[in-house]
Amino acid sequence: MAEADWGSAREQMLLDPTVVNLNTGSGGPLPRRAFERVTSLRGHLAHKPMDFLLRRVPPLLWQARERLAGFLGGNPHRLAFTTNVTGAVNLVASSLRLAAPGEILLSDHEYTPMRWCWERMADQYGLELKTFRLPPRPDAPGEIVDAATAAMTSRTRLLFFSHVISSTGLVLPAKELCEEARSRGIVTVVDGAHAPAFTDLNLADIPCDFYAGSGHKWLLAPTGVGFLHIGAGREDSLRPMQVSWAYQPPPGSGPADERDQFGSTPRLRRLECEGTRDICPWLAVPESIDFQAALGHDRIRARMRALADYSRQRLTGWQGMEPVTPEQTDLSGGMVAFRLPAGTDAAALRRGLWERFRIETSVVERPDQPLLRVSTHFYNTEAEIDVLTAALKELMGNP
Repeated sequence: MAEADWGSAREQMLLDPTVVNLNTGSGGPLPRRAFERVTSLRGHLAHKPMDFLLRRVPPLLWQARERLAGFLGGNPHRLAFTTNVTGAVNLVASSLRLAAPGEILLSDHEYTPMRWCWERMADQYGLELKTFRLPPRPDAPGEIVDAATAAMTSRTRLLFFSHVISSTGLVLPAKELCEEARSRGIVTVVDGAHAPAFTDLNLADIPCDFYAGSGHKWLLAPTGVGFLHIGAGREDSLRPMQVSWAYQPPPGSGPADERDQFGSTPRLRRLECEGTRDICPWLAVPESIDFQAALGHDRIRARMRALADYSRQRLTGWQGMEPVTPEQTDLSGGMVAFRLPAGTDAAALRRGLWERFRIETSVVERPDQPLLRVSTHFYNTEAEIDVLTAALKELMGNP
C-alpha cells in the first residue's frame, strides 16, 4: 500500500491526535467500526437486557467463535472465550494435576503475573519452578529450541512459554518447542498474548495442549477479548473457575462437544459461563477481523515490520543503544526493543516521555539493563518515530 493509503487506513482508527501511541504491545486502539459495533451491542443490552441475552446472543456468540477460530486456524468446538490471557492461563493452572515430585519449566523472560501463577501451582502441589535462559539475541530458532530441550529432564511435567516475548518482541518457535515437549510426555501451555495478528498464527500447526491468546493487542479487538484453545485429548482436563448455570447442562442437552442453544457447546459453556456479564466484546470480534482483512493481513504485517526496521535505523547506536530483538523475519515482527544505557532511570524516562511529549511506549525494567520497547502497528508513521527519537535525545542528553 502507498503511504497515502496507510494514511487513509489510519483515519479509520480511534486515535488521540495529541498522543504518539507506540505501545500496541500493551493495548491497541479500536477501529471505528469495531467501537461502533460493540457500542451498538451494549445499547441493545442496556435497553432490552433479557431479549439480548436470551435471544440475540446465541447466534452472535457462535458466529464470533467460528470467525475467531477460523482466523487462528483453530477449532471452534475447542475454543473457549475468556476475558484475557491471564484468565485463560489461570484456568489451566487451577485445573491441572501434575505428578510430584517434578518441575514446571519456564523461559526466563515470562510475564511476571504468569510466573507468579505457576509459582503458586508449584507451591500447592510440591513441584519446583525451573527456568531456562533464552539466548540473548539468537540467530536462528534452533538456538531457542536447544536451550529449552537442554533444560528438559525426566522431572519436567509442564513447559510454559510465550509465543512472542512481551519485553522484546522475540518470536519463539512454538511448533518445534511443543513437538520436543510432546515427545517427552511434557504438557505444554503457550502464552499467545501477542501472537494473533502479530504473527501468521495457525493453531493447527502447533501441537500444544493449551494455547491462550488476547484480542485487545494486535488484533485491535475490544478490551475483554481473550481465548483458550484446548488441544485434542485435553478437553476433560479443565474445571471452571466459577460454578454457575452451565456447571450442569440442562435436561435434553446433546453431546459435550456439540453446538448448543446458547451459542457454545456444553463443555465450552461450562468454562465460559460466569453468571450475568457483559460479553459484547466477544461478539464484536468479527468486526476487528474484517477490518484488518480489508487492509490485508500480510500487508499489515509487512508495514509493521517496515516501521520496526525504521525504529532500528533511527535509534541504533545513539547513546550506545542497541536492539536486543533479532532482525530475522522468523524471530521478530512489529516490536523492537533497545537496551538503554547503564544507569538509566527507567521510571523517570517513562514519565518524561508521557508528561512532556505525550508519547506512549514501554520502558521495561530488566535485571541487567532497562529496555525501551517500540511497538508499531500499521496506523503508526515514520514521523512518530522521529518524534520519539527527538524526545529521547532531549530527555537523555544529546552528545
